[in-house]
Amino acid sequence: MQKGPKIALAATVVMVSLVGLRIALIYRANHEDVPVKKDPYADIKVDPDDNVFLKKERPDTLADQRAFIGHTLWVSAGGQLDYYLDKGNHVDYAHPAGTLLGATPLLIKGVFEQKAPATGPAVFRIPAGQRHVLLAFTMPASTDPNTLYATPVGDYDNGSYTFVNDQVFFYDDPHQLYSYWGPAIWSDIDKHQAVLGMSENQVMLALGQVMKPDSDNTGDRTVTYDNLGHPVTITFVHNKAVTITPSK
Repeated sequence: MQKGPKIALAATVVMVSLVGLRIALIYRANHEDVPVKKDPYADIKVDPDDNVFLKKERPDTLADQRAFIGHTLWVSAGGQLDYYLDKGNHVDYAHPAGTLLGATPLLIKGVFEQKAPATGPAVFRIPAGQRHVLLAFTMPASTDPNTLYATPVGDYDNGSYTFVNDQVFFYDDPHQLYSYWGPAIWSDIDKHQAVLGMSENQVMLALGQVMKPDSDNTGDRTVTYDNLGHPVTITFVHNKAVTITPSK
């Protein structure tokens, strides 16, 4: 064979080999398993409580407070507000009738203002200001549903009102908002007792929001609840109460 044809044949063989190799690589790329990228959000667990819509009314006038008359509010910040017998739009701050507990329904009957003491339990949650603003209410779920009580919800000072309604009340029945907690949990909350397996939110409604946690790691920490002067220390793991210890 002459030299020219030999070179041409060799070139053809090389080209065919390269094409074959290319085809093989393409086939392999199309058929081998490709590592699946991990979803960076796959391990993030969303607490169903975070998806519950909690209404805010943002009252800032007496007229806004009067708009609650005839409506039921439910206590969200248990253990923070004392309440008093309403003696004709006046209360005796020295003699509270009790402390409002979580999930308690209050039927609002009126609004009035009164000068508060400068110091003491009456101004634990609401500053004295120049005067307090109080909501008058009955407690339909109590053994005496017709007795009229009142609790401060804000103060007037330096020409303006400051109210805490949005921080201390639910505007919708929490039994419905958190219905997925189930009747057993709600029965314990309404009895204001903590049981194993409760979440932090559930315990706060049961025992109140006056508490001292040992860290900021919500759901995995130990928390001591004042529980109206009867402290209870609870350890949570994965947002479940695993130990409940009454404290001295």
